[in-house]
Amino acid sequence: MSNWNLPYTFQYQGREVKYGIKGNGESLILVHGTPWSSFNLRHLIHDLASSYTIYYFDLLGYGESDKSKADASLGIQNRLLDTLVEHWELELPFIVGHDFGGTTVLRNHILDKRRYKKIVVIDPVALSPWGSPFFKHIKKHESAFSGVPDYIHSAIVEAYIQTAAHQKLTQETINGILTPWQNEQGKQAFYRQIAQADSVFTDKFQDKFNEINAPTLILWGEEDKWIPCEQAYLLRSKIKDSKLVTIPNTGHLVIEETPAVLSAEIKAFFKG
Repeated sequence: MSNWNLPYTFQYQGREVKYGIKGNGESLILVHGTPWSSFNLRHLIHDLASSYTIYYFDLLGYGESDKSKADASLGIQNRLLDTLVEHWELELPFIVGHDFGGTTVLRNHILDKRRYKKIVVIDPVALSPWGSPFFKHIKKHESAFSGVPDYIHSAIVEAYIQTAAHQKLTQETINGILTPWQNEQGKQAFYRQIAQADSVFTDKFQDKFNEINAPTLILWGEEDKWIPCEQAYLLRSKIKDSKLVTIPNTGHLVIEETPAVLSAEIKAFFKG
């Protein structure tokens, strides 16, 4: 990834997890989703590091973290997050999660009982059932996809990620997203994490939203084609006293499209 690298390494169950720490102030953890990496959080990290100490990492199976033939499902990511909070020795940090990162935050808070000062979820995968036709097709034919020639694989990934944004992505952004998935291990990891995606992991907390005991902000791109904005209102109705802010003219990849708007909303919510 051009000029993007995570300087620190943590061993989780014998697997390498890469992470970074930046800024000064109260502790704030940022968690990315799929098929993204901490690279896609760079704008938020930059904007928020003047007010907070930011902890960010690549999920197992993503970015610079371990992409071996192993578990990269939502079932392991919340346990990884919980262990990292212990490793960083954080007490009651703020936390922000986008997409599967939002799922990971919710699973960690609800199922692992990890306490947070305030929670922000951005276009999270939170309500069962979910899974696009593309996901379901990969699940059936993972080995066939992981064996396609590199140039076809790159075209598939680029076409797929473009559908997450309402606005046109820059080539730098596209390249940064593609890089972790482009060598042979990355190519196999890309299809593996999709094949392992399953709404069974959100089923686990569908009847437990009332157990959320931290102030919660829901941010959502109004033009999200991956998870329609209607779900934002349904999620708000399930999380008591949660606040919802929808972002006009943005899609699912709102963290790339209007990061300054997100940063302003996050800062206001944390300070409010």
